[in-house]
Amino acid sequence: MAAGIDDVARAAGVSTATVSRALRGLPNVNAATRDRVRLVAEQLGYVASPSAASLASGRTRTIGLISPFINRWFFSNVIEGAERALRAQGFDVLLYTFEIDRSAGRAYRVDPAVLRRRVDGILVVGLPLEEDEVRALQGLGYPIVCVGWGGYGITTVRLDDRGTAMAATRHLLGLGHRRIGHISGAPDDVSPWSPPVDRAEGWREAMREAGIEPGPELEVHGHFDTAGGRESVHELLAHAPDVTAVFASSDEMAMGAILGLRDLNLRVPEDVSVIGVDGHDMGELVGLTTMAQAADEQGAAAARLVLDMIAGFSPPKEIVYPTELVRRTSTGPPPPLAPGARRARPVRRAG
Repeated sequence: MAAGIDDVARAAGVSTATVSRALRGLPNVNAATRDRVRLVAEQLGYVASPSAASLASGRTRTIGLISPFINRWFFSNVIEGAERALRAQGFDVLLYTFEIDRSAGRAYRVDPAVLRRRVDGILVVGLPLEEDEVRALQGLGYPIVCVGWGGYGITTVRLDDRGTAMAATRHLLGLGHRRIGHISGAPDDVSPWSPPVDRAEGWREAMREAGIEPGPELEVHGHFDTAGGRESVHELLAHAPDVTAVFASSDEMAMGAILGLRDLNLRVPEDVSVIGVDGHDMGELVGLTTMAQAADEQGAAAARLVLDMIAGFSPPKEIVYPTELVRRTSTGPPPPLAPGARRARPVRRAG
């Protein structure tokens, strides 16, 4: 008789849940335990991916992936990780994207009919949905996993957004900064389980922890793209010219902020320090200090979860990934000048 997960758990001296997490590459399993479980599974001939083997015949072997973007760092990396994990199990991806405009928001709502009888499960990447949209998707009867946001009881793979923001802000506070601005997402993104909301709360909490009340003049919206980061830092310094550091909720906004500071003839980090979130591939090129995340691993984990759900396994409520502070040259001590004094230098003009 073939070995089962209980046999692997007994031989490795761990729980069946730990065996499942170790073999699926999920977090919160230390390296030594993961290696031991994998070795025991190999020795016993245990099939490490029961999901694909136990799927019923007649499936479409396709997973629907709903995403507002495919060309931004987080989304493209999550999609790549999910697609790679699904392809390894013989599954395809049906990509369902949206047009999102800064001023008008989403051009249209999720239409469940697009996915009906075409997929076996659904991944929703970084797109906060309205409750009626979630209920409509659930009405299809397919397993659903969200990446980068959560709510309404759906299984979620996400970052520790509040902890990430607190760590980023504490890094700046530890360097001596006290006037720290924050570049968030869109002003209408107010869902309590949305990453920009949690990151803004983490920034405020770290500031208050240091005895500093973050006023509304210190928060601007950059819409999670480079252009938005560039525009928003102009707005930030117009309202708070004594800011000496900026925490941006994404690396793309952070890189945009660096461009905007150059527009204003300000040096990074001598005049203003900048930190982002993501671990963008281009971050090293510009010396960006960041809270790095493994977006591709999150996509792969979400894909494995949806396959497990199709196979009849009960998923965890959520999987929370940590981030890691990567120190580069975009952060340093605040300038030794009186607040606002450095703003007196003339702005560099083209031509």
